[in-house]
Order: sequence, then C-alpha cells, then structure tokens
Amino acid sequence: MRTSMSRAERMLLLATSAGLLLALFGPSLAPLAHAHDFADQRALWGVPYALDVLSNLPFALLGLLGGWTLLASGRGVASPVQRALAGLFFAGLVVTAAGSSWYHLHADDAGLAVDRYAMGVAFAGLLGLAVATRVSDRAGAALAGALLLLAPLAAHTAFAGNLAPWVVVQFGGMLVLLALVFAPTRPGAVTIRLGWVLVAYGVAKLTEMGDHVIFEATAELLAGHTVKHLLAAAAAIPVLAPFLAAARSGQNGAQSSAGTHAAVAGPRQA
Repeated sequence: MRTSMSRAERMLLLATSAGLLLALFGPSLAPLAHAHDFADQRALWGVPYALDVLSNLPFALLGLLGGWTLLASGRGVASPVQRALAGLFFAGLVVTAAGSSWYHLHADDAGLAVDRYAMGVAFAGLLGLAVATRVSDRAGAALAGALLLLAPLAAHTAFAGNLAPWVVVQFGGMLVLLALVFAPTRPGAVTIRLGWVLVAYGVAKLTEMGDHVIFEATAELLAGHTVKHLLAAAAAIPVLAPFLAAARSGQNGAQSSAGTHAAVAGPRQA
C-alpha cells in the first residue's frame, strides 16, 4: 500500500493549505448589504418568494435519483470511496433543497447560514469525488472530510460578519474544479465531465448576480436567482450521468439474462 504522497496530492495539499491560510488570516470581507433583496417577491399558493422556493425541487429530485442510481448501478461502476463521495454529494443535493427552501421562506441572515451549511455538504461530496477521480481516492476522502468541517465554520463566520472564509470555500472550490478539468481521469475511476459541472455552476453564479436585471429583461417572468437554482441543479447531471448509465445497463443486462433463462426453461417444461 502506497504511503508516500504523489505530486498531485502534494499540489492539492499546498493549494488547500493556502486557501486555509487565506481564510484564517486574509482580509475580512463584510457581507453584502442587500443580500436578501430578491427581485421576485411574488407569493403563489400562499408561498412567499414562491419561484425561488419551488425552484429548489430539482436539487431534491436529482439527489433522490442519484441515490437510486447508486443502489441500482452495482459496485463495479466505481470504487467504494468514490461511491461514498457520490452518495455524499447526492445527499447534499437533498439537504441543499431543504436548506435553500428554508432560507427563501425566512430570508434573513440566520436562514442564509442554514442554506450555506447545507451547500457545504454538497460541496464536500462534489469536490471530494472530483479529486478521487483525478488524483486519488484517499485525497478525495481527505478533502471531503476537511470540507465537512470547514464549510460550516466558514458559513458561521459569514453569519458573524466576515464573508471571506465562505468566499474562499466557494470560489476556491471552483478553482480546484478548473484545475482538475485538465487532469485525466484515473484508470478505473468513474468518468465525470467536470467541465460541464464548472460551466453550469459558473453561469449559475452569474445569473445570481443579475437577479434584478434578468427579472426586468424577462418582463418579470423569471428572476436571476430562480434561474441560478435551475442551472446549479443542472450542474449535478454530469455527476449523475455515469451512475445512471450503469444502472440502466445493469437493468438491461438483468432483463436480457432473465429472457435467456426463460427461453431455455420453456422447452424443458414443454
């Protein structure tokens, strides 16, 4: 069993350490002054900020579908560590749906902290899985464990008045994904198109910043924050895809095998 660190593992450790130092000792960043000033404040069916709340449903649906694919795809599609990290990510999607919905129903600093706690679970699963498929399983597991601890602390620090650690977690994670896009998938690891994940999430952040502009441009049909939820949920599809394909392949194989056994057993019964 290899105990020494590979070059990629050392680089990841260096980048993570640099991010941690920046979060701890870097300049403080005040929270946005109008963080809860969402463009679409319409209520539907008695639900305040209805579209910003209901647009979280895709997170939950994709998370539940992901959990099903892990059970149905079989153990051969990925290593146990990668399957665990994928499960953490899919669970994080469900938790994110709940946390974000809670926040939009209670749009205040405390609700935003709950939202960020939930997103931290999804971040840990996604970044851990990305690292496991490109660097090593042990590096992916270590990063996921670190983020499960550090992301909630960063969210709490943001709630206390310093947004900088949360910015490091979120945008530092995007930089890690960007670097991993150019790294080959390890032999035997599950293949995930990280470029599409990064593009979908990056555009989602842009639509979030253009919340009011998009709301006006669409004649108040959709606000940017609603679009952000939909695009951020779509970022999960490239992660889901290989497990879904494996689940379908397994089902088709089982049906084919059952049909063959039936065809053989039929003449024997006759």
